[in-house]
Amino acid sequence: MMERVTIRLPTQQVAMLEKLVEAGEFPTVSEAVRYSVRELIGKHANRVIRDSEQISFEM
Repeated sequence: MMERVTIRLPTQQVAMLEKLVEAGEFPTVSEAVRYSVRELIGKHANRVIRDSEQISFEM
């Protein structure tokens, strides 16, 4: 299931997302944003989870 998340982006970022779609890198702007979120989560998730578990043990 997917949920809708509304975000505001600078005009330049939206224009670049649209250019990526026009260039065939992504089928839609939404897919480009989903890809970016997956990359961000993949890069930072382990550290965030580890840090949050340490906070739980300290309480």
